[in-house]
Amino acid sequence: MPRESRWLWLVVLLAVASCSTGGSSGVRSDSRDQAREAASANTQLGQSYMKQGKYEVALQKLQRALVLDPDFVDAHTVIAVLYENIGDSKQAEQHYRRASQLKPKGGDEANNYGTFLCKLQRNDEAEKYFQIALADPFYQTPDVALVNAGTCFAGAGKYDAAERTLRTALERHPDSANALYQMANVQYAKGQNLKARAFMQRLDATGSIGPDALLLGRNIEAKLNDAAAAAEYTRRLLRDYPKSPQAKSLRPSQSE
Repeated sequence: MPRESRWLWLVVLLAVASCSTGGSSGVRSDSRDQAREAASANTQLGQSYMKQGKYEVALQKLQRALVLDPDFVDAHTVIAVLYENIGDSKQAEQHYRRASQLKPKGGDEANNYGTFLCKLQRNDEAEKYFQIALADPFYQTPDVALVNAGTCFAGAGKYDAAERTLRTALERHPDSANALYQMANVQYAKGQNLKARAFMQRLDATGSIGPDALLLGRNIEAKLNDAAAAAEYTRRLLRDYPKSPQAKSLRPSQSE
């Protein structure tokens, strides 16, 4: 898998819903709990099949989960990811939005929807959901939303806002490879190449550097007129990721 990526995604961890009911809860309550448990089981199966690349079977399980319990947030989240993976943005958005409606203050759901919106370049809408995610006191990975928000700002050309957001992420996790990569990218876009180099060096020290970062490092060093350093990044990119689009983009000029 790539060692850095543009977006950080929450790993959906699902557990079968508990079905402990007291004697006074009644048949209706028992029925609801059983439906939720069955929906959870189908969602877990759907996620498992999706990880195996068996999208058609996964879709069947996830659709079944939503028939059993139309308000099961995890099922909406996982099926949204599946639809995005198969290129159905309309259905993906419908389920990301529904998950966020069912948990309007949920950090995970808001981050997922915000990230999706940002990919569609609907940056102002995305920012709203990142703010919701960061306002959730029970959100366990706010650094994920911070990095995604910074990436979104950068994609919209709001480099100062991106830098502020990413610095906050790095204050929480100084060795975050995604945050360091995005900061290097932002500094490069702003023409601050010495700062960009410094973030690239920090990223390299983490050992988590992939083709995007190697190409960025090469471009930064080229701007700084350090031919030897640029050539070293090129050499590593061609050696470690010879079939990557980034490597292919350099082959006509790899002697530079």
